[in-house]
Amino acid sequence: MARDIFHQQVKNALVKAGWNITHDPLTIRISEAVKLQIDLAAESTIAAERDSEKIAVEIKSFISDSDISAFHTALGQYLNYCQALEEYEPDRIVYLAVPVETYQDFFQLSFIQRSLKRFQVKLIIYNPRQEEIEQWIK
Repeated sequence: MARDIFHQQVKNALVKAGWNITHDPLTIRISEAVKLQIDLAAESTIAAERDSEKIAVEIKSFISDSDISAFHTALGQYLNYCQALEEYEPDRIVYLAVPVETYQDFFQLSFIQRSLKRFQVKLIIYNPRQEEIEQWIK
């Protein structure tokens, strides 16, 4: 599995934010011949009395020549991962992690915003230079 260029930065940012990385990558076998690999899985204990929150994170850098092509790929993966986790780990929430610059520019286009809303995409906006999570969008 080829890792995204900002894989380690997002992993570090999640750890800094108090998340425990449980899988790197999270592998889901959907048949004998097909398996999916989501970049990271993590959990965070919300409170001493409550259960932990579990997430799966698909990391994207958006550094290719075509942001729209990268978005198509990212959205397809996100939707496939959501469907697979509904069956195999329904308590785990899928997030798409995107760099802050991409979010501030490309992700503000009305077409992209409509797609995110239509498919209820949850986002983690990260700063790769500072290795920090800037925003969670549910």
